[in-house]
Formats: sequence, structure tokens, C-alpha cells
Amino acid sequence: MTTEMNPRKEWEAAFAASKVRDEPFTTMSGIALDPVYGPDDAEQPGVYPYTRGPYASMYRSKLWTMRMFAGFGTAQDTNWRFKEIIRAGGDGLSTAFDMPTLLGLDSDHEMSDGEVGRCGVAIDTLADMEDLYDGIDLSEITTSMTINSPAAVIFAMFIAQAERAGVPRAKLGGTLQNDILKEYQAQKEFVFPPRHSMRLVRDTIAFATNEMPRWHSISISGYHIREAGATAAEELAFTLANGFAYIELALQAGLPIDAFAPRLSFFFNAHIDFFEEIAKYRAARRIWARWTKERYGATSERSMQLRFHTQTAGVSLTAQQPEVNIVRTAIEALAGVLGGTQSLHTNSMDEALALPTEKAARIALRTQQVLAYETNVTNVADPLGGSWFVESLTDEMERQAEAIFATIDTLGAGSMLEGVIQGIEDNWFQGRIADSAYIQEKMLNAGDRTVVGVTRFLEGNDEASIDVLQITNEDEARQHKRLESVKLSRDDSAVQKALDHLRTVAADPELNVMPAIIDAVSVYATLGEVMNTLGSVFGKHVEVPTI
Repeated sequence: MTTEMNPRKEWEAAFAASKVRDEPFTTMSGIALDPVYGPDDAEQPGVYPYTRGPYASMYRSKLWTMRMFAGFGTAQDTNWRFKEIIRAGGDGLSTAFDMPTLLGLDSDHEMSDGEVGRCGVAIDTLADMEDLYDGIDLSEITTSMTINSPAAVIFAMFIAQAERAGVPRAKLGGTLQNDILKEYQAQKEFVFPPRHSMRLVRDTIAFATNEMPRWHSISISGYHIREAGATAAEELAFTLANGFAYIELALQAGLPIDAFAPRLSFFFNAHIDFFEEIAKYRAARRIWARWTKERYGATSERSMQLRFHTQTAGVSLTAQQPEVNIVRTAIEALAGVLGGTQSLHTNSMDEALALPTEKAARIALRTQQVLAYETNVTNVADPLGGSWFVESLTDEMERQAEAIFATIDTLGAGSMLEGVIQGIEDNWFQGRIADSAYIQEKMLNAGDRTVVGVTRFLEGNDEASIDVLQITNEDEARQHKRLESVKLSRDDSAVQKALDHLRTVAADPELNVMPAIIDAVSVYATLGEVMNTLGSVFGKHVEVPTI
């Protein structure tokens, strides 16, 4: 990276190399807009430390990906919704899985009863994955999968079905969430103990680095940390600390930082405090750039450029007067855009009540399209950069995050990886989040915080509710029949042989488990069978509560 030029000269060089969209960049009154504003010696977009954005041209070259989150019922049900999203103008898919799948359980497991297909799509075998993406060209559209404990298994199924459809793994583009640390901290969908789970993360990072150049092997997620009750500063700090832990994990495995860091991505919440959220994103880029360069020795700009997906805040939505959620979502989405997100999911107005209907999901997508095509906010990179208020908030976000990093570093005796794991084992993260959630709830109950339709402005709460999506017991029965059919038609001896081999590979920490998992799912071993095989080696994690 050039260090002799001033920031403006560096920006000019980067902007000149950009492929800017061929359209006039003006206001509605015809006033010509520069791509960036500010003095020459100020921070610039696309220039280290990337506070103002990872790219010099930002949305003048490419709009964010409108990646709508979808998943319900069976794979065939969700495939239909995916195609509706694509027809409505969505250009990226994001898959939600049901609770049994998230916990590595098959749909016919006794603990799955009543949960199959309820909060996402049910995936038991490769056959379901084949149904899920049937008729969708995965060489043309990128896919994100929100899965963590069983991420390696779902990833293997995705690879196997794509290759059977004629798309080589090297051409697949998208993201595997695969962020197990935040599960122990916030979302609680863990299966194996932390260190064994990190082995799976290590193996997926190494596998994707070597064989899938377009794939993001991990999306380090602050979203669920925030949804659990963390403050914006805690979301920022815990998320980046987890990112530093994954860097150290990959470095321990012998991967050069510039080989894998460009394919690390992030996933942040867009909450309702508009300017605070924008400052959070700007601070995140600055911190990541500095730490990857100064602490971990990155030299590639791509390693230092934090790129992230944003989802509007589910926890901000209300069951009362659900149409008001459209307004909340639009404000939160605008914060994500002004903060420089690379992709965006907008929640639907009915998500405090159920999974979104087709109409609600379409309105959520239209919200993004209004921002992208009607508001002209895409014409200027970081239009709020230089605002005394925003810059002050950005600096304060960074200061609070650095204080938290210092604590975690101390817990790990100079290792962020060990500090994060120790913080999980000591319930330090869990305690911080619980305390913040309690404070926020206390403010709400005391009337110190207004939520429209909940604490004030209640007129309309007694009106008839909107239509919601219904997932029935018949949908669950269909999934049971699908799984039974696959088990009857597969070669059981091939399945057992593949699972035995996987057990042997899992027992050797020097080996990468991904090829063995791909072999197992390719002969239609179920998700639960593969997870149980891994569990026979790794054991299961039980959280010890703090009293």
C-alpha cells in the first residue's frame, strides 16, 4: 500500500480505478454532486483506515447487495420464496434454518417435535439442499447461510448439491455465518465445547481459503449479540474481538493472514438510534484496519478493509401496530446505508408475530429499493463524514471498544483467542450482555424510554391484526416423510463407512474434517448422524449458569 501520497491523492488514484456506474450523480434539482466531500488531508473512503468506507467510489460503482433473509417449512416451500425474492429484484439470498437444523438435530428427533420448519427451513439431508436451490443458478447469485454449530455440515451439503448441479465449488460465491463464539456469548445454539467447535471453524476457513476463492468462510456476527441486549459499543467490541480470535486461530493453523483475512466478513445490527449506528460502523472499519495491520501484520488492503452485511433490528419491532415497523425498518436501513454497508436485509413488518408473508417480505425489499433508487443517498461516499456529531460519536465508540479489548486481552494473557474463550468459560460476556439487557428493560418499564405503540401512543392497538404466515403440523409431517424416503432409498453401508471414516478424521486434530463431511453427506448421511458422529469425538457443551 502506498504511504507517501496524502489521503486525497490516494483516494483519487483508487477512484480513477473504480468502475463507476454510467449515470448522472446529481440532486433532483440538477445540482452536480462530488463523489466525496472534505479537506484533502482528512480521512477518505477507500483509504486506510477506511473509516469512511472500504471503497473509494462506494455506491457510485455498485449498490449494496439486497440480500433478503428467507426460510420456512420444507425446502420446497423456501425454494418458492427464494424465486419470488429474485423475481421482485433481490440479488442475493440468505437462508434461515429452523431450530432443529440450527441445533444439528434431524426432523424426526424427539426434541424437534413442534419446531420443524417453524423459524426457518428444515434441512435433514443432501436431498433437502437439492430441493432448496433447485432451478437457481448458484454461479450467478450469491448465497448466505445463517448456521453456526452445524455450519460445516450444511456447508458440505451446499457444496455437494452445487457440484451435482454443475457448479464447481471454486465458482460459488457467498457467506457461511459459522460464528460459533457468539453462540456461547448470546444466541446459545451451541452443540460442542468451544475448543472443538473452533476446530470446525478452523477447518472451514482453511478449506475455503484453499478451494473456494469467492467464498466467505465466516461472517462474524454482532447481530445476535445486540439482539440479546448488548449496547452498540458492546456489539462493536465483542464482534471485533471475536474476529481477532478467528484471525489468531487461522494463524495458529499456519495460514498467512493475507491468504484468509480478505474473505472474513462481518454482520452487524442496524438498531433504531440512527447516528449511533452509523458511528458504530465507521469505528468498526477503523479499528479493524489498525489491528489487522499493526497487530497481525496484514499488508493487503483487502485484509484491512472491513466489509459487512447489515440486518435491521428484529428486537426493535413490535407486535402492536405492526405497520409502524415499516417506518422503523426504513430508518434502520438508512443508517446501514449511510454507514457504508455492503449488503442489507430489511426485516418485515410482521416479524414480531411470525415468519414474514410474501407481501410483507416484498414491502421490506421495496424499502431498500426506495433508498437505492429514489433518495440519491448513494451518490456520495460517507455523506455524514466531517459532521462534528458523527465524528465525536465515532471516536467515542472506538474508545469504548478499545477499553473492552484491553480487558479481553488481559483475560487471555496477551491472546485475544484465549481471552475470548476464557471470557466465555467465565461467563464474562454473558454477564455483560445480561446486565445491559436488564438496564434497557428497566428503562422501558420505568417509562424512561418511549416505544411507539407499547409505552405511548397506544391508539390503534385494538385494531384487527395483519395476516401472518402459518406453519402447520402438516408441513412437519411432509418433512418427516421426505426424510423417511431418503433413508429408505440410500445405501446404508456406504453411509456407515463414511461416518466411520469421519470419526477417525475428527479424532486427529491435525486433519481437516471438511472432505470427510462432504463424503458423508454425499451418500445422504443425515445432519443428525454427522453431528452425532462428531459429538462422539468432541463431546457436548453444557453451559454453567451464573448465579
